[in-house]
Amino acid sequence: MGVDRAEDRSRSPRKNGAAELPVDAELLDGHSAKEIFEDRSARVGFTYDDLICLPGQINFGVADVTLESHFTKKIKLKTPIVSSPMDTVTESRMAIGMALEGGVGVIHTNMTIEEQAEEVSKVKKYKSGFITDPICIKPTMTLHDLDRLAETCGFTGFPVTEDGRMGSKLLGLVTRRDTDFVKARKETSVSQIMTKAAGLGDFLARFRAAAASRPPDGALAA
Repeated sequence: MGVDRAEDRSRSPRKNGAAELPVDAELLDGHSAKEIFEDRSARVGFTYDDLICLPGQINFGVADVTLESHFTKKIKLKTPIVSSPMDTVTESRMAIGMALEGGVGVIHTNMTIEEQAEEVSKVKKYKSGFITDPICIKPTMTLHDLDRLAETCGFTGFPVTEDGRMGSKLLGLVTRRDTDFVKARKETSVSQIMTKAAGLGDFLARFRAAAASRPPDGALAA
């Protein structure tokens, strides 16, 4: 009886009358990747514990290998790494980490729609190239208030303008590099530690050079 149940639970691609490997096949004690992943009659998913990959000889180069997979019917991933939409797994920080590796993080739904939108917004604004609607701050803002804003937004770099609005005169840029080692955060204003606009020329030149040589990121969130 136990054998029957084990056979019923089997995920072997040879189940249901699938063709056996020839006697002289290289993998006499297992299945080829083609058998496992291209057998349309199997219709099963596999976990890490279900498969053991055995080393063998190949007759092709690494450049011929592609891991491109469908995430949806219309979206393909060249790096098929996806994090689970669980409340203990994927929020903005995980989605950002997945995106930086070329994968996708699926934000979980165990929160309000507004909170979900906020998490996705944090991911989309993280190092996403040229941001057309940056969050600007006033030069009079204290580092204490800046910390709270950074915690809400999920990033730590902000342009500093005269009135804290987009379109007004740019005074400088404040990043984590400027704020990390300042202890008196309630007494220190952004204008005291920011990188002034006059000194941003070299920074922007280095940024543009890095951006030109950087490959495009994968999708950031779903």
